[in-house]
Amino acid sequence: MTAPGVPVLMYHSVSADPTDATRTLSVSPKAFTEHLTLIAERGLTPMTTADLATRWRTARPLPHRPVLLTFDDGYEGVHRHALPALAEHGFPATLFVSTGWLRGDHDTGAGPDTMLDWPQVRELAAAGVEIGGHSHTHPQLDQLDDTALHTELTRCRDLVADELGVPPVSFAYPYGYSSRRVRTAVRQHGFAQALAVGNSLARRAQGPYALRRVTVRRDTDAGEFVRLLDGRAVARVFARDRALTKGYAMVRGARRMCRRAAGVLG
Repeated sequence: MTAPGVPVLMYHSVSADPTDATRTLSVSPKAFTEHLTLIAERGLTPMTTADLATRWRTARPLPHRPVLLTFDDGYEGVHRHALPALAEHGFPATLFVSTGWLRGDHDTGAGPDTMLDWPQVRELAAAGVEIGGHSHTHPQLDQLDDTALHTELTRCRDLVADELGVPPVSFAYPYGYSSRRVRTAVRQHGFAQALAVGNSLARRAQGPYALRRVTVRRDTDAGEFVRLLDGRAVARVFARDRALTKGYAMVRGARRMCRRAAGVLG
C-alpha cells in the first residue's frame, strides 16, 4: 500500500495590495486567514520542513494528517499578516529567504516588493517559523556555472547563520528548478533537505532533495484549497502548469547545452 502524500503548500507574498510582479503568486491576508481556519477545521497538523524530512529520514511516524506551510523569497507581509494568523492557531511554518532581497546591509535592491528586514526574520524564527535558504539573488540555479552556484549557496547559508546564530538546514530551489548537479551542491553546502515545486503531494520516495509542493495563488478559491489539502484532483488542477514546466525544461536544457558548447569553443 502506497503511503499517503503530504500537501506542502507554497506561498509567496501575503498582501492586500501586491505589486504587478507578485500579484499572481500572492494571497490576501483575509484568504490566508481563511486557509488556516480550513486547516484547523479539517484536523490537519502543520509541521516544519525540517521536522517532516527528519521523520522520513529516521522512519519516525508522522502526525495525524500532516501539512506544511512554506513561504518563498521573504516578503514583508509574512511578518505583518501571516505571523499573527499563524500565532493565533499555534501553527509552525517554514520561510525560505533569498538573502540578497532582504532589507539590510546585503540588500541587492532587486526584491520585487517590500521585503522583510533581518529583525523581522529573527522575530519570525523566535515565533517558531523555520528559516531556510532560497539562494542569495534568486537565480535559476541550474543555469549557473559551478563557481556562481557555490557563491549563491554559500552566501545564503552564511548570512542566515550569521544573522540567526544557526545555519539553515532546509532549502527551496528558486523557481523550483534544480538538476542533479544543483541537488548535490545543496547537499554539500550543508542543507539536509530541499523543496522543489512539481505541484503534487510530497512523498518519502521523492528523496530529501526533491520534495514536491503545491502552489497557492491569488485565484485559489476555498474549494480548490480544500482539494489541495485532501490531495484530490491535484493532477487536474495543475495539468497546465506541468505541461508548461515540461516544455520550458526542454528550452532550458537546450540553453545549457549551448552555453557549454560556447565555453568549449571559446
